[in-house]
Amino acid sequence: MDFNLSEEQQAIRAAVAKICEKFDDSYWRDRDEDGVFPDEFSSEIASNGWYGISMEEKYGGAGLGVTEAALVMQEIGKLGMAASSSVHINIFGLQPVVGFGTDEQKARMLPPLIQGKHRACFGVTEPDAGLDTTNISTFARKQGDRYIVNGRKVWTSTGQTADHILLVTRTTPLADCAKKTDGMTVFYTEIDRSKVEFREIAKMGRKAVDSNATFIDGLEVPEEDRIGAEGEGFKVLLHGLNAERILVAAAAIGFGSYVLEKAAAYARERVVFNRPIGMNQAIQHPLADIWMQLQAAELMTYKAAALYDAGLPCGLESNASRILAGRAAYDASFRAVRTHGGFGFAKEYHVERYFRESIMNFIAPVSEELILSHIAEKALGLPKSY
Repeated sequence: MDFNLSEEQQAIRAAVAKICEKFDDSYWRDRDEDGVFPDEFSSEIASNGWYGISMEEKYGGAGLGVTEAALVMQEIGKLGMAASSSVHINIFGLQPVVGFGTDEQKARMLPPLIQGKHRACFGVTEPDAGLDTTNISTFARKQGDRYIVNGRKVWTSTGQTADHILLVTRTTPLADCAKKTDGMTVFYTEIDRSKVEFREIAKMGRKAVDSNATFIDGLEVPEEDRIGAEGEGFKVLLHGLNAERILVAAAAIGFGSYVLEKAAAYARERVVFNRPIGMNQAIQHPLADIWMQLQAAELMTYKAAALYDAGLPCGLESNASRILAGRAAYDASFRAVRTHGGFGFAKEYHVERYFRESIMNFIAPVSEELILSHIAEKALGLPKSY
């Protein structure tokens, strides 16, 4: 095993870090307070070509792998959840198009996304289905050369600013399907706001990247916007989920590493009882433990990425990396608040924002409990519980 980054990979990390340096803690605190989408940041990422890191060169991408995309997201993750959430749907969200789209669809859909001219959102989760994706009720009815879509989605990120949506629907009622995973269809289509309404959900963190309840009433989707065959949407959707888990894990590792260094820096400088608090083992040991957690999560994440890029099964590894990285990011931010003491509660030191944002790691894009159930079944052969 070679754990060293290639020269190209080191250059990728350095180039993304250089962009991130322009957007300091104060910028993200302001976005957390005013809720304005970080267009300046996302535009910089787009204009430097990072949206297309793992997409084919003939469509304007870099032709690299999920490993390189993970390096990009790890650097961006250091800026916090709002930064990573503002760009990750454009980086990984169209993997179903990459994997199942026709040449015409790729040529039409990918270049404007890579260039930042289009902004996508993800319409999967529903209020009555939650994580039980096969139980969605949003329905697309075929009518001539188009589909008429009606239904509801929830937790649709960037819906307020997106112009396209990757939409998962049913085209066959669940009751008429031999298997629960049958009868689902994926579309990537333009948002007609006369037919689609996004209502923003107020939440505890990541204010700059909106989350929405979505109401779809008679949206017309051209047949040419269907990704893959009708009724095979679950297979199409799965193609993007492992990449999503890996890239979200990579962002969480960057997030945790950055806030851990904030805690360590404060511990080195803060003097109480005539000694730096970092001299006390009650401060040292938890921080050292979190450093090890982050290292372990990073190894699992890049193992999953290597398997993905090699075309090998990586469901267990990608899901495991998601949990390990999410837990480490939460532990790092919570410990950073405690290391700062009373000042950890103050916005001036920024760690409270990381703590609020870190809680998302337990519930999005998939809950820790569902991942654990999946691993228990697939890795340990235990009976399926969901």
